[in-house]
Amino acid sequence: MRLPLVIAGVLAAVPAMAQDKPVLTVYTYDSFVSDWGPGPAVEKAFEEFCGCDLKLVAAGDGAALLSRMQLEGASTEADIVLGLDTNLTAAAAATGIFSDHGLAGVDYDLPVEWDDPMFAPYDWGYFAFVYDKTKLAEPPADFEALAASDVKILIEDPRSSTPGLGLLLWVKAAYGDRAAEIWSALADNIVTVTPGWSEAYGLFLEGEADMVLSYTTSPAYHLIAESDDTKAAAPFSEGHYMQIEVAAKVASTDESELADRFLAFMVSDDFQKVIPETNWMYPAVTPEGGLPGGFETLIAPERALLYPASEAERAREGALEEWLAALSR
Repeated sequence: MRLPLVIAGVLAAVPAMAQDKPVLTVYTYDSFVSDWGPGPAVEKAFEEFCGCDLKLVAAGDGAALLSRMQLEGASTEADIVLGLDTNLTAAAAATGIFSDHGLAGVDYDLPVEWDDPMFAPYDWGYFAFVYDKTKLAEPPADFEALAASDVKILIEDPRSSTPGLGLLLWVKAAYGDRAAEIWSALADNIVTVTPGWSEAYGLFLEGEADMVLSYTTSPAYHLIAESDDTKAAAPFSEGHYMQIEVAAKVASTDESELADRFLAFMVSDDFQKVIPETNWMYPAVTPEGGLPGGFETLIAPERALLYPASEAERAREGALEEWLAALSR
């Protein structure tokens, strides 16, 4: 009877051994943890590297992450928050929840200089309206042309979505005091406002609108993953607003060293090479193998728009009021 007892003892020990692994909890956005997003590959690669359990928790879209952290405060279960962007980092820093990342000597491939000690970038891109070339032969070339057209668009809510907020700041950066006028003119083009990017893009693919707010890199997904070259991003003459997505360490984490290891892993080749063909953005550090074939076909905005983090925080409130007023009429 000894052998069955020994086997039973070993089997009983397996869950206990599994529980002994340190757990790193990362709050992020829904599409990051989806089956087709970066999450599964990142989780597998980091767990092999750290001998830990990486727990990715979906918390809605990017802007919803900040709201959740503001609600949970220092009592949050998160060790890392991944998916804020520079439009939100000033508000995130003001919570006092995050600590410095401690990364040094990283050679970022970003269109701007990066010196933020608290928030570390992992990818970037430009917002754009994506359309189907077989259904819309001549897309509008700017916001005024879009507003004057019968083209129907899908956008995301700036209160819960980083693309939605990016659109507000795009219009504000391009038109300044005329932003409210532009939104009033655009109101009848908007089919619906979704909580996040996934919902809006899904409706676009179902044929619910002519264009959807997304990224200049979105057509690369269709080209590379589906061999479909019918999707394109419309170049706008005002320029395109940039998004830089970041991660930060929670100051109250019980896994401080493991969190540091994750941030270092995040800017390594093993993480960065996953980004182009899962998150469909430009990596913050170009992988050794370069960008996948197909990225060279994407539009390159002639003018990049981006508010510095502190200015984005100030511009956001007024831009949101203008947007709400226009859409409530």
